[in-house]
Amino acid sequence: MQDTEHPPATVRQMAEEMLRAAIVAGDLQPGQRLTERSLSALTGAGRTTVREAVRQLESEGLLHSVPHRGPMVAVLSEPEARDLYELRAMLEGQAGRLCALRGNMHHHAALHMAVDALDHARQAGSMLGVLQANTAFYEALNDGAGNEALRQAMLGLHNRLAFFRFSSTRWPGRSAQSVFELRAIADAVMLRDPAAAEAACIHHIEAAAELALLLLAERARGAALVRRPRRAAFEKA
Repeated sequence: MQDTEHPPATVRQMAEEMLRAAIVAGDLQPGQRLTERSLSALTGAGRTTVREAVRQLESEGLLHSVPHRGPMVAVLSEPEARDLYELRAMLEGQAGRLCALRGNMHHHAALHMAVDALDHARQAGSMLGVLQANTAFYEALNDGAGNEALRQAMLGLHNRLAFFRFSSTRWPGRSAQSVFELRAIADAVMLRDPAAAEAACIHHIEAAAELALLLLAERARGAALVRRPRRAAFEKA
């Protein structure tokens, strides 16, 4: 990519998408410090483009700039994660309800195909396949819901919670449970039962939130164990 003083929007958007995808896939981990040089190497973009991409991802809550240290991948606290999952449950419940009311046979088929693909990827041990199938499921759900504002709001939340989405695929039994939960959503939508679709969506997100908070607790315990020897050595000295 060539960089200019005011890079074309398409070039900037490509850099944004590459950085966003790296965060969602877990290639860039929460708390990881980033440099302009490393981001330029990752995206192939120049520094001006990288700075604009970083500002955009900061506005989405994916990156956080530390004074005199540069950007880092955002780390969610337990209260922040809880708030985001509560909002996600409300939004996705509404998406399920609207999809049951407005969706057609094409959407029904796409939902069930995505669940089948997720199950196949899970059994094959393909984490990438699981993530792709999950993305396809939500694309079908939002297409059926037919509300662009709702789609954009859900996309923003998915990006903010990308770390948990990636990590949950590695948690024993979670992918199998997700297949069961998403199939319940797809079945309720196909039956055109908005109340059941909404309830199934909320149940799915509540289960995801429970695991996310557990992951945060595990991460906090790990960080405490890393810090403890240093503190003990300091006190001993």
